[in-house]
Amino acid sequence: MLECFFPKPKQFFSSLIVWITIVVMFWYFGGKDFGKNFGFVFLEEGTPPVIGLGHFTTPDFQWFYIYFAIITAIFYGFWNFYSPHKWQVWSVLGSAFILFITYYQVQVAVAVNNWYRPFYDAIQNALSQESTTTAADLYGYMLSFLILALTYVLIAVFTSFFVSHYVFRWRTAMNDYYVAKWRSVRHIEGASQRIQEDTMRFAAIMKSLGVSIVDAVMTLIAFLPVLLELSKNVKTLPVVGEIAYPLFYAAIIWSILGTVLMIVAGIKLPGLEFRNQRVEAAFRKELVLGEDDENRAEPQTLKELFANVRRNYFRIYLHYTYFNLFRNFYFQLNNLFAYILLIPTIAAGAITLGIMNQIIRAFSEVTSSFQYLVRSWSTIIDLISVFKRLQAFEAAFKGEELSNLDKEYIETDGKVDY
Repeated sequence: MLECFFPKPKQFFSSLIVWITIVVMFWYFGGKDFGKNFGFVFLEEGTPPVIGLGHFTTPDFQWFYIYFAIITAIFYGFWNFYSPHKWQVWSVLGSAFILFITYYQVQVAVAVNNWYRPFYDAIQNALSQESTTTAADLYGYMLSFLILALTYVLIAVFTSFFVSHYVFRWRTAMNDYYVAKWRSVRHIEGASQRIQEDTMRFAAIMKSLGVSIVDAVMTLIAFLPVLLELSKNVKTLPVVGEIAYPLFYAAIIWSILGTVLMIVAGIKLPGLEFRNQRVEAAFRKELVLGEDDENRAEPQTLKELFANVRRNYFRIYLHYTYFNLFRNFYFQLNNLFAYILLIPTIAAGAITLGIMNQIIRAFSEVTSSFQYLVRSWSTIIDLISVFKRLQAFEAAFKGEELSNLDKEYIETDGKVDY
């Protein structure tokens, strides 16, 4: 699944993590200021953010574009020299471009968040008896928002288009890899299904899941500093009292609680989804064989195979019932959590309407990123089941030992024989 698209996957992803850690640490501990040596004049700390599209043309962003291009070129050049690969343009440069365009998209969200404070403060001022806000001011803010919204839509559409092509190239690499081994894999149970359907499902899931995890990470990188800065406006939390950076710690703790809750509630679902693919495949295979052989697909055999299907589905329904109960209850509480945290501050009149809306949005962005596993757990379960099937498929034609889950399935159902 990986070696067909990425050069030496274990080394590649290990080096990628190390490289990202190095370049991010360098950026925050001197790399950004290093741009001053090239004549860039950065915004001073505490300077009000630029509202609108000008947010993306500041010297800070210009230097970031150059920095990103340099670190990408270095990483690509190293792997192009160390381990040339047929798909490295897509797997290395394509991945880097997805990282960049996703970060840019997140920065549009940051620009919108910056817009919230002056707009809602202007509304609060307009509703007061001593208003200094004119209709032209409000129209101007709305026009600025529409421009940002249009930018976000265009980037989102282009990102989806590019990722679709990226993932299909990955599927093509998987297809070429498996088809080249067809003579040695054609005897394996469900070989045709795994090459066609499982690679298709893997690509489809990665399209949504892969981009969402990159978006979650980029959102954290972009919004955590924003939330830390906004935390200065909130001094006290309900029950806890006064602490430093209360919104930051509250977002982390609340998200961790939700993630742990979902993992515990859905711990059995990946295995059940994997077994579901197996029992469905066994039932379908018998039906297909029965089309050409009248001695196959006997009623009693089909009855037993479908009983396996029914039993596994009933287990899935049961486990999803309490999983969805906890998940939906958590999200309902999540809608109110940020407002609950701000009640002491709002009651004390310590913030304006604009700051409140800015805090709510930034807090929502950060918690949503931290809650990635919570929001995507059902899709992750589906991906794990497909991954395990392809992993077992590769283990079979490579002569490697099967996983414990495969062995368990063979021992209990006895319907699949490698």
